[in-house]
Amino acid sequence: MPFAALKLSPKLLLAASLLPLQGTTLFAQTANPVIDWNRNLLSLVRTPGVQPASMHSTRSFAIMHLAMDDAVNAIVAGPQETEMLGRVAAIAAAHRTLIGLYPNAEATLTTDYQVSLATVPKLSGFLQALAIGRNSADRILRERASDGSNAAAIPYVFGTAPGSYQSTPPNFPRQPQLTNWSNVSPFTLSSAAQFRPGPPPALTSPLYSQALQEVQSFGTAVASGATPEQMLIGKFWNGAIQNYWNEIAQSASLSRNLSTVDTAHLFAQLNVVLADSVIAFYDAKYKYNFWRPVTAIREADPAITPRASPDPGWLPEVGNTAPDPSYPGAHAVVSAAAAEVLISGLNTDWIEFDVTSEVMSGTIRHFNSLSDAAREATQSRVYAGAHFSFDLVAGERLGRKVADFVLEHASSEHR
Repeated sequence: MPFAALKLSPKLLLAASLLPLQGTTLFAQTANPVIDWNRNLLSLVRTPGVQPASMHSTRSFAIMHLAMDDAVNAIVAGPQETEMLGRVAAIAAAHRTLIGLYPNAEATLTTDYQVSLATVPKLSGFLQALAIGRNSADRILRERASDGSNAAAIPYVFGTAPGSYQSTPPNFPRQPQLTNWSNVSPFTLSSAAQFRPGPPPALTSPLYSQALQEVQSFGTAVASGATPEQMLIGKFWNGAIQNYWNEIAQSASLSRNLSTVDTAHLFAQLNVVLADSVIAFYDAKYKYNFWRPVTAIREADPAITPRASPDPGWLPEVGNTAPDPSYPGAHAVVSAAAAEVLISGLNTDWIEFDVTSEVMSGTIRHFNSLSDAAREATQSRVYAGAHFSFDLVAGERLGRKVADFVLEHASSEHR
């Protein structure tokens, strides 16, 4: 479904029904609802048992933020009225979207909704703004109801030939995740395979041999060749990478003091790009079905791969490997795509911010630019023992291509 096609609400002229605002103190009394509801959704997906294992969370983020962006842009009035009523519309859109996606969390979401609305004064046009938000949510939920995300997982048969993906220790015999996700309709891309990368290198190639030796040395759980800093980096980023980038977007938006309209658009673009990136990388993963480093190292064959040194007991630094094929690397795809969107939307790469680890409680790393964070998050997967370096190169290219396409498509509707 094209990004532009989801901008469905007509411009509703509310100026005639609005009362003029006196002063500017209202702005200091209210938080940015786009960031607040992004945090609420992050809290939901981090709660065990809330996010269905068969549904990638990026779909929820894209739907919610598209609804908020659509609702905010449906209000036209004076600057102050638009900001205030835009917040009301955004809150209503987020709440309506999430109770549709997570009905079992309705009580918690409704409490969040009431708290959010209590921060916004009851201007003339308040009820109309609520209706706009709800309508935006309902329309986008309807559009995505038949996107294929509810389809059953496709049964997977592990390969046995060298290079073929196999269940990885120590968490085998776990079945691969989201085998159906490449069949989900993209939000903007014409197809999941639109930017599919070429195949990974042959096991006989020098590129593969070098990458195998690199991850075997730097990504091992025992006697690692990595520095303490590299080992920390490997562990730090070993969580749901889309969550990190939503939090980075929060920090970047707050540092620029963006309006609700601008924040809504930035987060909609970011999360549509992330959702389509995930669809695209699952297409490639299940096209090539390439084995993970832990399998490659344990079953390395010097007769096939020059300088290969098999280690039957090798385990990655982070323990478990994600249950899906290696190529391309998801962290690389998502990080490259997210950085591209944020740099474009904020018109700068140079933003200072802190990142808190999803998996190392209280551990924070500081960055001076978005691209620095993207590079580190990407390279972390070799230090973690989860990916080959060529997974990351292909992933970065794929992420940038998806981001560039979505940004171009989204901007064309405003020309």
